[in-house]
Amino acid sequence: MQLSNEEEDYNLSLSKFESMLKTNKVLFFDSEEFEEIILHYLDIGKANLAKKALKLALDQHPKSTGLKLVQVEMLVYDDKLDIAEKLLNELYAIEPNNEEIYIQKANICSKRDQHEKAVELLKIALQYTDDYADVYNLIGMEYLFMDNLELAKESFIKCLEEDLEDQSALYNVVYCFEFLDQNQEAIVYLNDYINRNPYSEIAWHQLGRLHYGIKEYEAAIRAFDYATLIDDEFLGAFMEKAKAYERLKKYNEAIESYNRTIELDDATSYALLRIGKCYEKLGNLAKAIQYYNQTVHEDPLLDKGWIAITDFHLRQKNYQKALFFVNKALAIDNQNRLYWKRYATINKQMNFFEEAEFGFRKAVEFGDYALDTWLYWVDILQFLGEFETAIQTLLQASEYFPEENEIEYRLAGLYFMIQDNTKAKFHLSNGLRLNFDNYILIEDLFPVVWAKKTVKNYIEKHRK
Repeated sequence: MQLSNEEEDYNLSLSKFESMLKTNKVLFFDSEEFEEIILHYLDIGKANLAKKALKLALDQHPKSTGLKLVQVEMLVYDDKLDIAEKLLNELYAIEPNNEEIYIQKANICSKRDQHEKAVELLKIALQYTDDYADVYNLIGMEYLFMDNLELAKESFIKCLEEDLEDQSALYNVVYCFEFLDQNQEAIVYLNDYINRNPYSEIAWHQLGRLHYGIKEYEAAIRAFDYATLIDDEFLGAFMEKAKAYERLKKYNEAIESYNRTIELDDATSYALLRIGKCYEKLGNLAKAIQYYNQTVHEDPLLDKGWIAITDFHLRQKNYQKALFFVNKALAIDNQNRLYWKRYATINKQMNFFEEAEFGFRKAVEFGDYALDTWLYWVDILQFLGEFETAIQTLLQASEYFPEENEIEYRLAGLYFMIQDNTKAKFHLSNGLRLNFDNYILIEDLFPVVWAKKTVKNYIEKHRK
């Protein structure tokens, strides 16, 4: 790769400076060389070397405005805002038309959360600058801090009018459009941008994301294709393209795209899991389980992986294997409600009711408040003859589902079972009021109660 003359000079300056530090000889640099050296060290986070260079620079060029502005930048970097401001005021007295003075003043205001003042100063900088793109970008960032996304968007658009290649401004424009729920407008903007800059893979990728967001999957794939043609190692675009193919049920194409992401980078558990799901949809069960196994091997903490394997075996009605995998998952994370619910469901299928009851109890304990979880748990408690516990559990559930007939009918049945007829009738009439036809729950779940004449009469009375 051929270096430009500028880059060669820059590299020479750096190595000359570093060899000077080693030998303790003082060599001469012009002030611009010093500026570049200092900013280089700041950019790579070596603040100490930047400070050394600045000290030497000011010794050699005590009157250089450029170096003093770099000094201001370092003071701001160290949060010494008052000293930086004092120095800026001195410089302003000498060079009131220097745009960098306004930019640094704006930087200080921004640090003090005075964003409106910062914008005013940056607008003055626009009058003196040659680099409009940079200043518009800074103005856009200030508007972002103020949550004024409409004005931020305008500034980033102006920045891109000055410099089409400014990628951070492009990302920020799209962010503003999306935040303002202007997806269609964003698509129009990006198509216009692409007409002016057709080889911007970032623009194509963002266009694809927007089409995907409004379920235009074919258009999304077209855009991602262009992004990957321009940059055939664009991992994000291959990943998003695969997701769009999946949405269109084009599972072979999705697999191909996910595999490309694995070639480009180490396999991610996400890609392996999706490939497994695609193979399962294609009916290739051997391949599906192979990828699910790889998923949990790659990332044992990814609950989606364990759930995919467990559910796969559940669908095949292979309960032993499903139980084996859910137990492995619980050994890694025994506070995961999704694992506990599956543990309970599998044990229920295998008629291990004690274990199933324990699983549902744990699922609820760790935050699964879905109605079916409560009801499965209660039905098992009832089956085990633990009527009191079942009642307490239902009362707890009714706090989450205050007007749920399924809970009321079960409470009625359980209270009849323990001979508390007053409470039983109260809950039975609630159930009948909420959904009369569901009284067959009593017949299904509590045949002993259903056999009582009084209960049937009570229901008949309500029918009228």
